[in-house]
Amino acid sequence: MIRQLIITHDPIDETALLADRKMSAGMGAVVYFLGVVRGEEDGQAITAIEYEAFQKMAEHQFNLLFEAMAKRWPIESVRLVHRIGVVKVNEPSLWVEIVAPHRGEAFAACQWLIDEMKRVVPIWKRPVASTAVG
Repeated sequence: MIRQLIITHDPIDETALLADRKMSAGMGAVVYFLGVVRGEEDGQAITAIEYEAFQKMAEHQFNLLFEAMAKRWPIESVRLVHRIGVVKVNEPSLWVEIVAPHRGEAFAACQWLIDEMKRVVPIWKRPVASTAVG
């Protein structure tokens, strides 16, 4: 399985990621997910989320998840980009792409990866509160 992991302060360039997709003739499904910062966190208005990562451990945990995916589904490739630093409302903080032979396994793998990432990968978020305008 081909793997690409990017943890970056840079904005996610979705157009470039889509243009860089590679897949073999036997693949029939590409599922990708774009996670965008909402303007509310726990019922409070926010302007951004600040993401912080323990980079080496995050990379290690992602690689363990990719290994588990390869054993569970016939995935040809997984690519994941996660931003760290301050990400403003309506900007993407996460991009995930799964290439597989069929849509069922592509959707299932993508959902599983995101759920497990949130559970085990040491990336933390801190909401940046909106300031009152007077």
